[in-house]
Amino acid sequence: MNTTEKFLRYISTDTTSSEESGTHPSTEGQFDLARILVMELLKMGVPRDDLFFDEEHCYIYAKIRANTPAALPAIGFIAHMDTSPEASGKDVRAQFVFDYDGDDIELRTGNVLSPDVFPELLLYKGMTLITSDGTTLLGADDKAGIAEIMAMADYFLENPDIEHGDICIAFTPDEEIGEGTEFFDVERFGADFAYTVDGGRLGEISYENFNAASASISIKGCNVHPGEAKDKMINSMRVAMQIDAAIPCEERPETTWDRQGFFHLCSIEGDVSSSEMKYIIRDHDKAKFEEKKQRIKDICSKISSEYNGCQIECEVKDSYYNMYEKIYPDNMHIVKRATDAMESLGIDPVIEPVRGGTDGAMLSFKGLPCPNICAGGHNFHGVYEYICVESMDKIAELLVKIVTD
Repeated sequence: MNTTEKFLRYISTDTTSSEESGTHPSTEGQFDLARILVMELLKMGVPRDDLFFDEEHCYIYAKIRANTPAALPAIGFIAHMDTSPEASGKDVRAQFVFDYDGDDIELRTGNVLSPDVFPELLLYKGMTLITSDGTTLLGADDKAGIAEIMAMADYFLENPDIEHGDICIAFTPDEEIGEGTEFFDVERFGADFAYTVDGGRLGEISYENFNAASASISIKGCNVHPGEAKDKMINSMRVAMQIDAAIPCEERPETTWDRQGFFHLCSIEGDVSSSEMKYIIRDHDKAKFEEKKQRIKDICSKISSEYNGCQIECEVKDSYYNMYEKIYPDNMHIVKRATDAMESLGIDPVIEPVRGGTDGAMLSFKGLPCPNICAGGHNFHGVYEYICVESMDKIAELLVKIVTD
């Protein structure tokens, strides 16, 4: 199944989400892509009664009805329409690298996609890669997932004699800003279980993700003339530096991997009088997650007590939780169904924890078990993003196999 034409069509629409807009969806471009997908689904043969477009919140729900009396599960597939605001998604210019030879790939901007920095490139020697021109991200996260789901749907609609249960499809907005499931209607979706098609390399499957929280720290110092500052001035920026220095280097994103959690200082702004810090806190282990949340509060309290007149406020809010507790052990059959399908197609399953979150985690806690499977891309959220054409085609084939196994 050729997914490339679909993928190129979808990345031509700018669907960058925004944390600042305050609307849902956060940007109008997501509506533009949604309308394209609705029209395509109708043209492919999805009956209008089995297609619902939530025109207020920009969710698409589609169903390919079961064509057998056998009691087969209703299986869902989900992908998100937005792209990350960390890099531009406007005017994406795709460039192809045919029969990749394992050397550096020069992007039109002068940036270089090199296996010395990105060794996963060497997995694709002899294959066809798609990159952006280096001025934007590519959009494989998650328009590759959309293309693969659409190719799978196309296959079943063109081959009605292949028996299957209900196939439930959903495309969602604003995943990249953590709001992808805010208005998701699990009952309307109708699946017994589902997969978010939003992972990385071919074969990847994940049913663990971080527990996540955010910490907002406000520091009020004391600003006086530096010539008279002795024993009076409290420089809020230096207090902020002291807070960050209290977090061990081995608990930062740049020094952690696999299931190791971290504190990540996302932003710091201020002057002598006042400063604001924002952290994200992550850990797969629930107990360690709770300890980290308490520790950053304790750090702020201790440092505040060291100064006379310094006020530090630390607000910690939970964001999402590890889907592992909703998948293991009762719903491991969902993971096994995917890994069995991979193995039957000659794909080596790569089971690994997500060092982030997924819509599937949020949906799992809403009662829809939903592990995350590969979409095929690499280097998401930046100008070095790329995807392999052969991987996209294979993943579309994998989705078919998951349904029919």
